Amino acid sequence: MNAKKVISRVFSRAAGIPVEKAFSLIERPPDPKLGDFSIPCFTLCARGQSPAEKASQVAERIETTKEIEKIEAAGGYVNFFVDGSMLAGECIKEILSQGESYGKSAIGKGKNVMIEYSAPNTNKPLHVGHLRNDCIGMGISNLLEFHGYRVIKANLVNDRGIHICQAMLAYKKYGQGKTPESERVKGDKFVGDYYVKFSEESRKNPKLNDEATEMLRKWEQKDPETRKLWKKMRSWVLKGFRETYKKFGSEFDEIFYESQFYDKARPIIELGLKKGVFEKNEEGAIVARLKQYGLPDKTVLRADGTSIYISNDLVLTKHKEEKFKLYKNIFCIASEQELYLKQLFKIMELLGFPWHKNLEHLSYGLVFLPEGKMKSREGKVIDADDLIASVEKLAASEVKKRFPGLSEREVEKRAEKIALAAIKFSMLRTDHRKNFTFVPEQSVSFEGESGPYLQYTYARAKSILRKARPVSTQQDFTLLTTEKEKEIAKTLSLFPETLNKALENRTLHILCHYLLELAELFNAYYHETRVIGSGKKEAPRLALVKAVSLVLKSGLSILNIPALEEM
Repeated sequence: MNAKKVISRVFSRAAGIPVEKAFSLIERPPDPKLGDFSIPCFTLCARGQSPAEKASQVAERIETTKEIEKIEAAGGYVNFFVDGSMLAGECIKEILSQGESYGKSAIGKGKNVMIEYSAPNTNKPLHVGHLRNDCIGMGISNLLEFHGYRVIKANLVNDRGIHICQAMLAYKKYGQGKTPESERVKGDKFVGDYYVKFSEESRKNPKLNDEATEMLRKWEQKDPETRKLWKKMRSWVLKGFRETYKKFGSEFDEIFYESQFYDKARPIIELGLKKGVFEKNEEGAIVARLKQYGLPDKTVLRADGTSIYISNDLVLTKHKEEKFKLYKNIFCIASEQELYLKQLFKIMELLGFPWHKNLEHLSYGLVFLPEGKMKSREGKVIDADDLIASVEKLAASEVKKRFPGLSEREVEKRAEKIALAAIKFSMLRTDHRKNFTFVPEQSVSFEGESGPYLQYTYARAKSILRKARPVSTQQDFTLLTTEKEKEIAKTLSLFPETLNKALENRTLHILCHYLLELAELFNAYYHETRVIGSGKKEAPRLALVKAVSLVLKSGLSILNIPALEEM
């Protein structure tokens, strides 16, 4: 923005710092009464000088320009009051000329980033926890791509292990040849019911746990009958996953399967033994000694030679780094795995892999139900499909109320997109590092702080534009004189900065709250201000409306939420 360039130029001269540094320090004050922009002086003080003294000193040296109406020093900040009409004109012209590219950058050009998310097990359907994971994974992927990174969206499917064998054993004993087709049940739901069945039956007959362990041993020995059953049940679940992912809009460039890597750990185990990172304990298991680094020791291979989860991750992490030449390797995994990932990353460092610095844990809080933590083996979860269907039903009811003349097909199409907005925004508007209690009734609100509210705001803006003449950047923006017009323009100008903050902090709730603020400003403006038919002011006001629509659409796209032309 030219206004920010002017501010950085005059500040740099007064403070004796480079223009680029001054530009990078520009902030937006928390209270509009403090100014339109501010620059903190906390890092610019001479020895023995307070930030307040430095701010006053710099402010006195700055002369106002036609762009800057007033300058004040307050509490270590130099605050700038900018000509609102000029700011509005600059901002709107930039947005209209760049369109949906407004706010994009090339800071990630030439850098490969892999983000691994979702990571389901093939013994049960995706649940609400996976939906939060997918929302974060897709959203951060979109944000990285918006900044020029080449993003590889990856999914590690956990398709082997004792839990898989428990579902297999239950089906073998109680399935009686039934199939998802015969029972008219989605494949992942069908298999998940047998996982719950195993939990119920093993409480009555604990010997079933030994049988499941024996089945795992046979699987690892590639017993033909066991592998045949595994392939059949696995195919049912994977087909179900694909249907849910398509519905929810989750996409992957690479899908890794634990069954492809679990038995390839021997070379890396030998390397660790040779370097003294691993050692064999009294029982014969291979253990990484990590206590001296403030972490618990970690078993990386059982005494009987069978692999565990980290055996797979040691191999897969190395494979990802070497094949894709990654700038960052991001693991989107719940916070309960924080210790595990610290152990994995430390082991990679001790093994001497230089790329260990690229490993990053994108930790997110757990999803709880109002009655407590979800428990898959007890069937106490909200399945992703059931949640999506229930929210679609609520959305369809709302659409019918607002637009009684719509066809059933159109109601269905709109309800599907509104439901996705309701779920995704509710998952993302809370800082992902915090635990999150999912209350369906609250998440589907069509008023206030919700995804459908943003969709509705976008549709309202598009409705105005459909009724008007084409918008041009060649307008007299000095006619945008109301406080709301200036405030909307100021907020629009902060979109690139907001995206930068979201990227730096690897969190999307910053973008969510920005979009809510923009939507609230626009809706208040819509109710108070005539756009079409406002005489000379119509053209610049239409340009303002179009700018709002473009930024809303870009923001929703990053959140992987569909924008609706009509609600």
